[in-house]
Amino acid sequence: SGLSWEPRSRAVEQVHLRCTEGSLEWMYPARALRVVLEPNLSSAQHTTVCIKPASDFQGASIYVEHAGQLHLVVSEAEGARPHHVSCFSAHTPQRVALFLQASPQRDISRRTASFQYELLSNQSAAGPDFKKMALVEAMCRPCDNVELLMAICSSDFVVKGCIRNVSHDSENHMSQVDVSVQKVYRQKNRIFQQDEASGEWRGPIRTLLQCKVKKGGGDFLFTGNEHFGEAWLGCAPRFKDFMFIYWAARERGANPCEF
Repeated sequence: SGLSWEPRSRAVEQVHLRCTEGSLEWMYPARALRVVLEPNLSSAQHTTVCIKPASDFQGASIYVEHAGQLHLVVSEAEGARPHHVSCFSAHTPQRVALFLQASPQRDISRRTASFQYELLSNQSAAGPDFKKMALVEAMCRPCDNVELLMAICSSDFVVKGCIRNVSHDSENHMSQVDVSVQKVYRQKNRIFQQDEASGEWRGPIRTLLQCKVKKGGGDFLFTGNEHFGEAWLGCAPRFKDFMFIYWAARERGANPCEF
């Protein structure tokens, strides 16, 4: 909180964050805050940083330090845009410094500059917006058999279900697939939850608008990864097709993990 700082001091508060993903909430922003992302990893492979400001982000702007210069990443005006994610390349993967500059204000009304961050390791994720980051998961093409078998081992979520509805958001270049879930094999967080009234398990999965996802009948195996608390679609074969591929691989001893 900016209220806890000495009013006459011009020192910049420093915060060191050791996790590859997390969030920060700065209440009553005052002067400046330097946030250093330095994950505690022996092999620093993370080359891209993505930041998602909260929908009520206000009171500050976010810059990234590079070669002694500050480059604007999130302005105070951009913070109110839903689903807005800014991604940039980390020139030194072991240490990324963000600089939060408080906006001038005349009163002491409550403002909160809060955001989530993720450090990604995939080179193709680097880019100015979330669309390119999403391409890491949603490549708009069917997965081959090897990718399918790996998806059940390494994905953040693996669920069996059918498509209830597909909606499109052209402004944010995203589609949302609402899934009625029959079985949750794995999920990192509680994206797929049971409806108290009906007892049915449901959950939303996002993908790129350009993938042109349509509602189809039958059961699917939905896999993918989570970004900023949202599920993003990876491989999604028809369930019977997946089981045929899986059992054939299992007989050959070629399945990378048990399902």
